[in-house]
Amino acid sequence: MIKRIARTAGFTGLLAALLLTLLQSLWVAPLILQAETYEKAPAVAEVTHEHAAGAAAHTHDAEAWEPEDGWQRVLSTTGGNLVVAVGFALMLAGLYTLRAPTRTAQGLLWGLAGYATFVLAPTLGLPPELPGTAAADLALRQTWWIGTAASTAAGIALIVFGRNWLLKVLGVAILAVPHIIGAPQPQVHSMLAPEALEAQFKIASQLTNVAFWLALGLISAWLFRRNRDDQYSA
Repeated sequence: MIKRIARTAGFTGLLAALLLTLLQSLWVAPLILQAETYEKAPAVAEVTHEHAAGAAAHTHDAEAWEPEDGWQRVLSTTGGNLVVAVGFALMLAGLYTLRAPTRTAQGLLWGLAGYATFVLAPTLGLPPELPGTAAADLALRQTWWIGTAASTAAGIALIVFGRNWLLKVLGVAILAVPHIIGAPQPQVHSMLAPEALEAQFKIASQLTNVAFWLALGLISAWLFRRNRDDQYSA
């Protein structure tokens, strides 16, 4: 069983990560690069002003390393996506051992559930942000994100698998709790990039994640069932 889960997660994660990287490279990354030009412009202007004023004591802080545009950025993105994709695929394969899909198409439903849990619900309060956008404290955002994902997973499980209406109503209530509490927000909402660019980025992020999760669910369900068939035939 462990070998079956690992094989399913490994191949699923690889294929889904490559798909996500491709979509991000074609659609999401160009928007981020465009936003970075707005983020870096004020810093360049500030440095230019200080030199013009004859600030002899001015020192340049060493910037943290970041991948350069091109193969370095694509390679680092692919590596990060692969780790995340394999982790989510392991989760799905583990859940399949509890309730195995009878048809490969059911993987799409599992993928939609994963998308709702880890993307849609958290972004209702904390939408994806372009560089140069004001944000609340990182620890507070991470805590709210984890709580929202956990409550969404529990709520969906109760709604789908609950055997009576009381459990389903409880599931709906659990879904609403983090949004009633509200996500942490910055004291002042501000962004350097234009609103139109931010809107494009939100749409691109959502659609690429939908494609990623649908692929993750479909491929994992197919491989899990195929591995089971191979095991029985052996």
